[in-house]
Amino acid sequence: MKKKRNAPDFIIFFAAVTLLAIGVIMVFSASSATAAGTRGDAYYYLKRQAMWSSLGLLGMIVFMKIDYRIWRRTGKLLLFLTIILLLLVLIPTVGKVGLGARRWLSFGPINIQPSEIAKLSLVIYMAGYLAHKGEGIRRFWDGLLPALALMASIFLMILRQPDLGTAVALAGTIGLMLFAAGAKMGHLISLGLGSVPVMLYAIFSKEYRARRFFAFLNPEADPLDSGYHIIQSLYALGSGGPVGLGLGRSRQKWYYLPERHTDFIYAIIGEELGFIGAVLVLLLFLLFTWRGYRVAINAPDSFGSLLAVGITSMIGLQALINIGVVTGSLPITGIPLPLISYGGSSLLPSLAAIGILLNISSHCRTS
Repeated sequence: MKKKRNAPDFIIFFAAVTLLAIGVIMVFSASSATAAGTRGDAYYYLKRQAMWSSLGLLGMIVFMKIDYRIWRRTGKLLLFLTIILLLLVLIPTVGKVGLGARRWLSFGPINIQPSEIAKLSLVIYMAGYLAHKGEGIRRFWDGLLPALALMASIFLMILRQPDLGTAVALAGTIGLMLFAAGAKMGHLISLGLGSVPVMLYAIFSKEYRARRFFAFLNPEADPLDSGYHIIQSLYALGSGGPVGLGLGRSRQKWYYLPERHTDFIYAIIGEELGFIGAVLVLLLFLLFTWRGYRVAINAPDSFGSLLAVGITSMIGLQALINIGVVTGSLPITGIPLPLISYGGSSLLPSLAAIGILLNISSHCRTS
């Protein structure tokens, strides 16, 4: 007999839709000055973000209706297609360069970022692999090592673009999945320690990354170049005060703060909505993360549990890194704020992943 399903987790749905609505409003507020000056239409980014949000919301509902166990059978194919896209973007005549990085593929008027797709496809594949291995993941050579080799290959392809922030977020997500799957703490600690020299090499092998790192430590040392982003972001957050300057009244959006409607949109939130608005967004991400891990605990099988851990960690870590960058707590990485920053390449995979998480929640043993 077919098992009766529960209703999807309403709190996850509420948190995601609320963040999405905040994103549409704040993209318009943060981008209107730029859009009017460069596009001749103050509503340019609003219309596009509203379109991506509508498509993403529809996709989330569709994925919410699809039994999550189907993804276990399609994980290998999804990962294979993703690797092809990651390789294509590295070809100079194929990959599109933006802001100094080759991260995009163009299909007519549509641009996609394969690294964003890679996060979800690798999480799906890894959930199936770890569920299949079971206790075998505690063995290094035939359990943990194949997973690490796959993660490293994806990591290096993304790093090659270059996109260190996304690569780090992806590595952190897989690390949390390995922990949830029961990998030995000794192996994970050794992996963490072994990654330190790799990270240091990744940072200091490129001059611009090294400058960003030192700017994070002391942005005032180079206020007009490497420290400019952080200083302007902190100006925005600081000028907002407890309740903000008011929606649409940001001063930093007038060409002072770079990437104001993308990577640094959280600074505009803090400036216009104040400490209260910034904390509200943070609490919504914490609420989403708590409920996502609760779904993982109550999932009916190991695949669903690990998939829920991966999806929740993927979005939660990305939000944590973005907010850390905007508040000057982490070096600049170029990671958007999930569900809020402008752009469909990040928004659509995130909402599809949330749809899968909602489907898992409908199969949970408890509500």
